[in-house]
Amino acid sequence: MAVFFPEGRQADFGSGVQAAQQSCRYGFAGVEHVGNHTLRKTFGYWFYKATKDIAMLQEILNHSHPSVTLRYIGITEEETQNVLKHFSVFQDK
Repeated sequence: MAVFFPEGRQADFGSGVQAAQQSCRYGFAGVEHVGNHTLRKTFGYWFYKATKDIAMLQEILNHSHPSVTLRYIGITEEETQNVLKHFSVFQDK
């Protein structure tokens, strides 16, 4: 995976996780440190947003139940609020 830095430098770090870790080491975007747990949760969040495949993500993260995975990546509350925001008993059909 090629990463481009603000100074125009380019580096090839292989995986996305390695790229994120190296970007943080270089102070990319003003971030000084990102731990593996943060990267794991961030991956889970964006994988779910892109695919909506909670069963696959559950397997990838080795969780016991889809509800554990949703809670882990912080989707439960966000999705609930989003659904309620657009819900109406009196919607036109």
